Amino acid sequence: MRANRPANRPRVAVVGHVEWVRFARVPHVPQAGEVAHARDPFEEPAGGGAVAAVQLARLAGESTLVSALGDDELGQRTVARLGGLGVHVYATHRAGPTRTAVTLIDDSGERTITTFGSRLEPTGDDAELPWGELGEMDAVYFTAGDLGALRAARAGRVLVASPRAVDALGHGVALDALVLSEDDATERHEAAHARDEAELIVCTEGARGGVYRTRGGESGRFPAASLPGTAVDSYGCGDSFAAGLTYALGAGMSPPDALNLAARCGAVCLTGRGPYERQLGR
Repeated sequence: MRANRPANRPRVAVVGHVEWVRFARVPHVPQAGEVAHARDPFEEPAGGGAVAAVQLARLAGESTLVSALGDDELGQRTVARLGGLGVHVYATHRAGPTRTAVTLIDDSGERTITTFGSRLEPTGDDAELPWGELGEMDAVYFTAGDLGALRAARAGRVLVASPRAVDALGHGVALDALVLSEDDATERHEAAHARDEAELIVCTEGARGGVYRTRGGESGRFPAASLPGTAVDSYGCGDSFAAGLTYALGAGMSPPDALNLAARCGAVCLTGRGPYERQLGR
């Protein structure tokens, strides 16, 4: 147990991907042939794995991220920045650049993302990664990796997954929860690979809250949390929601209470600039 994690909080980890993202605001996403003038640019290591790891660190006091990065300056900056946010990063470094992205935030707070390069994912064959430590975790959130990585993550007491980890899902590894956005056609399609493997399936619907269903047949809706401020930027809301759900299930909360905490995480993130300016703390 590391010294800065309070003893009464669950041990949490993420196995997933990172992208170095340049953010900027525009009045609206430009149409074909249009020129848009961006303002307020800034950069962060982000992507589903990074955002979830930071949200988990803010809830638990610290978190672990197992990932893959490029052998470049952005990979080094990623480790340093996330470390400053309470995340212990263990990454294998692939030959080539760290994946990058540009995210445009329009005046309504909606984000549009363009990625550059292949998503780098950890694999169970990456012997330098601390796969054995995942068995000591109360909860693990999985966003990217191969089947070997997913099996290692399953050693944690609770395993929550994103359907974006499509290459690892659908091979019989049991999930405690699968979290997806109902408004994302790609996630809905990819979730089909793992629906029969999940004890709990959660579909978020933004401001409408969302729906859930358990393997035992229980189902229902959950409300969106009230915003603690003005909506600013939707980037990272879904990843913060998933991290909150992972933390709550790892802490032994019931599904309704876990969904309530997860919704609060998503709502708080929406009121900040970028994924890290505002995230729910303990």
